[in-house]
Amino acid sequence: MILRLAATMNLPLRQQNALMLAAGYAPVWRERDLSMPDLAVVNSALDYMLAQHEPYPAFVVDRCWNLLRANRGAANLTEFLIGPAPAHAPSDPVNLAVALVSGDGLRPFIVNWPEVALYFVRGVQADARADGTPETADLLARLLAFPDVAALSETMPPEEEAQSPVLPIHFCYKGISLQLFTTIATLGIPRDVTVQDVRIEFFFPMDEPTAQALRGWAEQTRLTA
Repeated sequence: MILRLAATMNLPLRQQNALMLAAGYAPVWRERDLSMPDLAVVNSALDYMLAQHEPYPAFVVDRCWNLLRANRGAANLTEFLIGPAPAHAPSDPVNLAVALVSGDGLRPFIVNWPEVALYFVRGVQADARADGTPETADLLARLLAFPDVAALSETMPPEEEAQSPVLPIHFCYKGISLQLFTTIATLGIPRDVTVQDVRIEFFFPMDEPTAQALRGWAEQTRLTA
């Protein structure tokens, strides 16, 4: 009965497990590390999607926007903006939402930062309402704690948010302007909490100069490999 009600309400698998626990039953849906052998076919699909999107940037993130993997196009973009990745991986995972919102991350390079930050904050707010987990609530609190973020929805009238059919992310650095928009894909018909939480974010150029820059970086990488 619990599972039928959850399915009728279209609740995420994570929430269905929470309902089962609240009713005194064991969770139904498994949650595993994405590197587990029985998820190899999922990993192959993710790697294929990232490779096929070259030379444009693509990222794989979890439900809290923690970076799981990225393609070479994504590495080229971030290296252009903030320099090469550190030799030793940080202990904490890179968080894409935090990187876009934080002044220590990509904020200085985003021309339309208020629009982009507001989009990500509203997305995390929706996730926090949907899953009710401490991790998502902590991420929301972390984003709202950055300067100027909490006041964004008050300072930006709704009519200013609807001037384009898609929200561009306009980067500018060293006189080079890059305008991209994103699409987010998820894995269909999930039967695992981990699989349902995976999101693939694809960046597409909005103009030819941006496309040329991305293709040029890819060619430089190929020649120096």
